[in-house]
Amino acid sequence: MPILISPLELAELIAAPEPVRILDVRWRLDRPDGRPDYLEGHVPGAVYVDLDHELADHVAAGAAPVDGRHPLPSAEALQQAARSWGIDDGDVVVVYDDLKNLSSARAWWVLRDAGVADVRLLDGALRGWTAAGLPLETGAVQPRAGSVTLTSGHLPRITIAEAAGWAEDPDRVLLDARAPERYLGDVEPIDPRAGHIPGAVNTPTTGNVGADGTFLPSEELRARFLAAGAVEGSAVATYCGSGITAAHNAVALTLAGFEPVLYPGSWSEWANHPERPVATGPQA
Repeated sequence: MPILISPLELAELIAAPEPVRILDVRWRLDRPDGRPDYLEGHVPGAVYVDLDHELADHVAAGAAPVDGRHPLPSAEALQQAARSWGIDDGDVVVVYDDLKNLSSARAWWVLRDAGVADVRLLDGALRGWTAAGLPLETGAVQPRAGSVTLTSGHLPRITIAEAAGWAEDPDRVLLDARAPERYLGDVEPIDPRAGHIPGAVNTPTTGNVGADGTFLPSEELRARFLAAGAVEGSAVATYCGSGITAAHNAVALTLAGFEPVLYPGSWSEWANHPERPVATGPQA
């Protein structure tokens, strides 16, 4: 199944008789509630998705997120949410945000992991849609209830213990998708400790896209990950702050021909376990 869809291709799907389910997944650290922006203008037919509460187990995160700030939702909770978005079995699902797909990639990964076969990212995100001269719709879309059946575990993931072993294995690579200053430990605005998992290599997820927000060509992405130590034909694990932008790295790795493995707990889980070692500065 294709991973990316261009604005014009999406416009054609919207105009076609077969249904396409479109999800607006606007979220960012400084403004997690994207609903106000969604209401002001979104791709026609798009349903707003609350990343914090529908693409994560908000209750499990709790006050002390020992499992990370955005634990994966249960299959049951995700199925309930997906049905509220109007999704049926076999539907084509397109996701986007207004931040180069850094947040909507989470929806791509979670839905693919839950067994939805055809999930695509709007390449260039909302900016690409408007740049193509395509119209926006205002207000909320209220779809009729869907009937999709979801199960979890269709994509590979690792636990905190497996992440530690992965980073220590010289034949495998663990990629840290955060900004360089957080990887280096120069700043840490959210989690209790600064730095990175010892042995992890920094590949900031913003480097997966060009200035216009579209993903780089597959050969450029492959060269980027090979330079970071990835090996052709082998699995590559990735993490970020709380499992959001690591999904963006997973998309890029897939486009580059690698087999991505997600560490969902990411740094927000690791940093809340004081028995786990922390590295700062450049990778040794």
